[in-house]
Amino acid sequence: MQPVLVYLLQPPRVVLLLLVLSASYVHFRGRVRLKFARQITDHSTFTAPINALLYLFSRTPNRPFLDPADFPEMKVITDNWEVFREEGLRLIDEAKITTSTGDNDIGFHTFFKRGWRRFYLKWYDNSLPSAQSLCPRSTAILNAIPRVHGAMFATLPPGGKLGKHRDPFAGSLRYHLGLRTPNDDACWIEVDGVRKSWRDGQAMVFDETYVHEAFNGTDTTRLILFCDVERPVAGLIAPLNHWMIHHVMKATATQNEAGEHVGAINRLYSRLSGIIASGKGLKARNRTLYYVVKNVLIVGVIGLFLAPWP
Repeated sequence: MQPVLVYLLQPPRVVLLLLVLSASYVHFRGRVRLKFARQITDHSTFTAPINALLYLFSRTPNRPFLDPADFPEMKVITDNWEVFREEGLRLIDEAKITTSTGDNDIGFHTFFKRGWRRFYLKWYDNSLPSAQSLCPRSTAILNAIPRVHGAMFATLPPGGKLGKHRDPFAGSLRYHLGLRTPNDDACWIEVDGVRKSWRDGQAMVFDETYVHEAFNGTDTTRLILFCDVERPVAGLIAPLNHWMIHHVMKATATQNEAGEHVGAINRLYSRLSGIIASGKGLKARNRTLYYVVKNVLIVGVIGLFLAPWP
């Protein structure tokens, strides 16, 4: 028994065990789940140890949708929805709500091919001169609310769809405010199997780390304000969340226009984009070979953790 414990308690296997346990919790937390093969390599698997702590110490209920009234600091945004709408519609007219300027938006890059577009107003302590210049009233309102760390205008065109996914970081909750929407149940978001539709001037708050998807089945482009609001957490986990927000999430910064700052994570993603594209190309040419290579790599990494440790 003692040799087994010594083997299991060696650092690599302790790390692997913690990852497996926390990732399993993330996977089974809601009613709707990603396919197991996808969950293994999903980014939410690798952030699961931190997210599990955030869920455990969260001051908000663990459920897909939350009551916007429980976030009183957001009321000033909801009350000024027409200000946001005016500046958002002007950006649409000027074709400023767009895809990324290159392979430098790791958080949302998969959405662009389905028609989703965005314009950042605020993003985790990073300066966005284009937002301050083009949307002065919107940015002034947002900058007065410290718990709002990220914000953007986001559009979804007729027929646009966001497939099922989880966001990787549980340190925030997602706030959506309808600005110019179809006001129709055919334009919807579904979070852990619960479906809601956007309406002009109405807000919704949800936990984006549950599996969610969206679809616009109307002939009107949907425009919303999209915000990341800091999740209230208790105890010593609050400083951990603050550190993640002001260091790790800050590194996901990207640009509305060429010349604006791009964070370290997105710079790395840009450098790796060629390798990622090669993998996608292999998948398109030979799915069987792609999955053989992928599974061999996964087994190899697990094997490194399970191998004898000096």
